Amino acid sequence: MKKNLFFKIFTAFSFLYLILLFLGHENFDYYLKPILIPLLTIGVYFNKKFATRKILLAALFFSWIGDVILLFADISEIYFIIGLVSFLIAHILYCVLFNRQIKERVRKNLSFFVVGSIIIAGYLIAMLSILLPSLGDLKIPVIVYASVISIMLLFAYNGLLIWPKPANQLVFLGALFFVISDSILAVNKFYNPLWKSSFFIMLTYLVAQYLIVTGIIKLNRKEKD
Repeated sequence: MKKNLFFKIFTAFSFLYLILLFLGHENFDYYLKPILIPLLTIGVYFNKKFATRKILLAALFFSWIGDVILLFADISEIYFIIGLVSFLIAHILYCVLFNRQIKERVRKNLSFFVVGSIIIAGYLIAMLSILLPSLGDLKIPVIVYASVISIMLLFAYNGLLIWPKPANQLVFLGALFFVISDSILAVNKFYNPLWKSSFFIMLTYLVAQYLIVTGIIKLNRKEKD
């Protein structure tokens, strides 16, 4: 019951936060944004223990650190870099998390995996082609970050092919929304400002985190819902 309560509170606060962002009240970032991921984290903590729970908690923790630090990104570039590093660690942890899930389907369609891998590689190449001319000294950090989130998405896609439903779909969609969120952020910051960018970045980000969390929990739930 406790975990469901915190997930419901997370959903309610996220809805309120997104409405305020859409209406242009971005100053509420400092009050609402830092409490959102902790609500998800507490929900995971009160869930029944499973083998990879600590990895999920660690990924959420570094995501929260990134959230808080990026609140000050307009003050100095160093805050953006530190926030980038925090999310980089979170994505690496998600890669480990996805790779260590129980694989109930031994066989997977190799052709589907190859096609998915090519599409993800195409995304990475296209995104870097757009961003590289305007990255300046951040070329290497952004290349590393973009590569890691692409690998994270590939792990989730592999899970889509071998994990049971609906958990596989939830985790994959969560990873996909995470990549979309980071892509909007990158394009808005380095290429061209986007309409309501803060709203769409946070909408896709919060959906991503919620889907990944609920998907991983379902994947590790022994009893039926």
